[in-house]
Amino acid sequence: MRCDSHIHIIGPLAKYPQLKARNYLAGVAELSTLQRLGKARGISRFVIVQPSFYGSDNTVLLEGLDALGPLGRAVAVVDADHSDDATLADWHRRGVRGLRVNLYSALGTPKPFGHEFSAMARIARPLGWHVEVIAPIRLLVDQAELLAQSPAPVVIDHYGVYGVATPTSEEGRRLLALLELPHVWMKLSAPYRVSSNPLQTKPDPKWLAAILDRAGNRCVWGSDWPHTPPHEAQKGGDIETPYRKISYTALVDDFVAALDDADLVQSILENNPARLYDYTNEETGAKTG
Repeated sequence: MRCDSHIHIIGPLAKYPQLKARNYLAGVAELSTLQRLGKARGISRFVIVQPSFYGSDNTVLLEGLDALGPLGRAVAVVDADHSDDATLADWHRRGVRGLRVNLYSALGTPKPFGHEFSAMARIARPLGWHVEVIAPIRLLVDQAELLAQSPAPVVIDHYGVYGVATPTSEEGRRLLALLELPHVWMKLSAPYRVSSNPLQTKPDPKWLAAILDRAGNRCVWGSDWPHTPPHEAQKGGDIETPYRKISYTALVDDFVAALDDADLVQSILENNPARLYDYTNEETGAKTG
């Protein structure tokens, strides 16, 4: 089964409050809409990622997991000072398989990266979870030693948010070196976040080739649906800002076309996420991929 490894579910504001410190008011993005979009391209598994404006309130995420059943997995956000074993065990049963550290669109005053990452890794390791990091490439390479020594698997969001860096630049080479480590994964998601075109649906061919060369068996694909508006378009927490008008179908088709290899498509959309997110065959109970 194909998997979209990076999506967000957003509920009505009246029922699911967003943090007051938010940069924009996020509109409703329903799971049923996403499932319909995915079905048209053979995608039925989804990994829900906690967005910044819900903070550590994972209510919408957990309800989404319950609705998806065995087809759902999630990456949650937890306050390390207020976590308990019973809650984490319940989350695992429902499909959580990772914890997120956000230093790209974090709200308020973020904790020091080293402190936050280390705390998440300590929680994740005994559960068999990973730590997902979204941060600009500069911060990733500055913290490369910490990520390299992580006791838990590391998943880097959105092509490493490489900005204007190229694969042969100093920062590019250091990021690619990090990807050579067997516990470091990459999400090939949201090409528009690393492009001057805010509606870009095609991955950069040089970056894609360089990443696959280092970590082809540790890459997963994600749509980043419903496509958060660019930072410069976010006008404050009282104004609902439209999502980017991006075709889900185009995102899938352009990625598959860029791979141009049926085996790679199966690995990145099926086998790799089955391993990373601990998917099992719903009928036999056996792992897929």
